Order: sequence, then structure tokens, then C-alpha cells
Amino acid sequence: MRNRLSEETSPYLKQHADNPVHWQAWSDEALEEARKTGKPILLSVGYSACHWCHVMAHESFEDEDTARLMNELYVNIKVDREERPDLDKIYQTSHQLMSGQGGGWPLTVFLTPEQIPIFTGTYFPKERRYGMPAFREVLVAVERYYREKGDEIRERGAHLVEALGSAQTASGDDFAPLTRAPLTRARERLNDSYDSEHGGFGGGPKFPHSTLLELLLDYWHAQRAGNGDAQALEMLTRTLDCMAQRGLYDHLGGGFFRYSVDRFWSIPHFEKMLYDNAQLLAVYADAYTATGTPRYADVANETADWVMRDMQDSRGGYYSTLDADSEHEEGKFYVWTPAEFDAALEPTEAALAKRVYGLTRPPNFEGKRWHLYLAEAPDAAAAALGLDPLETAETLEAARRKLLAARER
Repeated sequence: MRNRLSEETSPYLKQHADNPVHWQAWSDEALEEARKTGKPILLSVGYSACHWCHVMAHESFEDEDTARLMNELYVNIKVDREERPDLDKIYQTSHQLMSGQGGGWPLTVFLTPEQIPIFTGTYFPKERRYGMPAFREVLVAVERYYREKGDEIRERGAHLVEALGSAQTASGDDFAPLTRAPLTRARERLNDSYDSEHGGFGGGPKFPHSTLLELLLDYWHAQRAGNGDAQALEMLTRTLDCMAQRGLYDHLGGGFFRYSVDRFWSIPHFEKMLYDNAQLLAVYADAYTATGTPRYADVANETADWVMRDMQDSRGGYYSTLDADSEHEEGKFYVWTPAEFDAALEPTEAALAKRVYGLTRPPNFEGKRWHLYLAEAPDAAAAALGLDPLETAETLEAARRKLLAARER
């Protein structure tokens, strides 16, 4: 056996072509090998810009001892979720049904040769940490469970396949008249997870959840003719304001990062995804239409500018994502030091921009660098510096353009 991924066209699969793991793409040949050998399948699903996919690759898939164990016990299959969204959807759903938890990438699924899920997870560390078992421990335990509990796995698998089928199909007799009752129940449940202090839902890590924001806006619109739902609008606007003011938003280039690692929207996971931004652009545009808040229009326009500038290929297509890592460090492209501001800007511009973007406060990224956020209102910063208030917007915009140009280099 050998690693066969060098023969693939997917950039994600090619990233793993030099692993000592005997990776194969999803194919009839790979599945037939599992059937012939009786080995279970280790299915790993990811994509080229996935940070934790990179981490697991460096820790485990590039490690000779881990690879030797994988090759001995499993038929190892790599899937690019951008190339095979159909497979990703099936096994993400399987993971959610089996674990009761949300999915993500990398998705790690152990299968019988008949593709019945045995055990599922996402990222596994090389050594025990984060309250998680070591990946090699998982490899050994799952293979033993497969050999000892085959009948139990197949019985449970039959129920899982039935559940997957029922989730995707419905007969004509199953349809009831449409009502707003599900929307009402969903609206009521949002109260339970809403963060009234920082906006959004749940704690860290905290995702934008565009569909929930759309639900709030839709519900507010629907209730305006009756008693109204001022709380829905407050939940929406508080969340939009916090996301746009803090570190989830790219204040130089426009567009939103994937999620915040904390509940404050301060430090993001620095990946920027096309579909996240497409949904958020629509939410901010709709919120501007509903409220007339100028900042929402600015965010929508800046996000659209970023999409067209950085994500549109010269042939008209769009890239799906920007990697969180550069030079093997997450966020290195986006974070700053005061000295870098001084080098890129005129003294007046630097003084104003440092106050507005938070560089006069303690570093917020790993204790030594600054990730930009709106720390101070521009007018207040200008007043503190004794600058002409009529020139504040122009000065700050000039600084933003110069900083963006410096970052692009």
C-alpha cells in the first residue's frame, strides 16, 4: 500500500499527499479494499483552509508512529468537504445523531467496511488534553470495539440509516398546513441562550448564527401590526452592534471572521469564509432597511467590497475561504504592534488610529500583539488628542487605507 493522494486534484487532498498514512480518496477501490481485508475505515473529512485540520495533520498524520498504527488497523480515506459535500452532509448528520453534539472539521468517522458508522468525533489531539483522549488511544479502542461488537454495531447502524432516511424524506401524507407556530417556538427558545450583555447566543466559542438573526428580524416584522416584539429587535441590534464593533469584524478590510473564541466577540478564529459573509451581508442590509442605522449599511458595503476585492477570481468565480494561518501562525496576517502603525502612518494618523483601534490599551492577542477593534469613538479620540473634529473621518479613513495597503504586503 501507499499514499495515493498525489493523484488527486483537490488542494486539500494534495496537502496530505506526503503523509506517511496510506491515504486514499473516497472511491470504489478504497471501499472494496475494506471489504476484502475486513478492516474498518477511518474517514477524515476536512478542507484546505481548516485550521484544526492543519493541527491534527501536523500532530498525528505526519507522525510516523501514528501513521503506522493507522495503516495497520484501518483503510484510511480522506475527503475534501468542498469536493464532496454530499458525503460531508451524511457523516456530519451521523455524528450529530450519534454524539448529540454539533459537528465540524476535521470530521473523524470510523466505519465498518459496509460504511456503517462505528464511532465519530472531530479533532483528536496527539496526546491527552482538553479533556479528550489521545488519537492513538482512540484508534486502538475503536478497532477493538469493531472486532468484539460487530453485531451490535450493525444493529445500531440499521437504526441510524433509518433515522437518516426519515430526516431527508417525507411523504405527501406527512404535510400539515403551514403555520407560524414553529417560528414562535423558536423565538421563545432564543431567550434561553441570548447573551444580553454582549449579544449573540451562548458563550465562547460564539458564532454569528445568521439564520437566528434573520429569524428575529422576521419575527419583529411579523409582530409590528399587533403588540410588537421590541425585545426581538433589541436582541438583533445588540448582536449586530457588538459583532461589528469588536474583533469578529475586519475593521481594515471588511468582512467577518468565522467565530469568536470568547463570548465577547474579541478574538476570532481568523478564517474568513465566503458563505458566512454572504449571509451576514444580507442580515446587515436588511437590518439597515428596517432601522435606518447607517453603521449597518457601512458594514454591508464594506463586506461586499471585501468579497469582490479578495474573494472574486479574475474569471468571475469566488473562492470559498481564506486560511486562518499564515507562516504557520494563526492570525499573524491580521494582528499589529504600535511600531507597525508608526511605520505605516503619519504621526497624526497613527495617534488617532491607535486610540480608535485599541492600541493604546493592553495587548489583546497572546499578550504581545493587538487585534483591532473599535475601542474608542473617533470623535472622542480626536477630542482627546486635540485634533480638528471636522477632519477626523478623513484622517481615520486615510489611516485605514494605508494600514490595509501595508497589511496586503
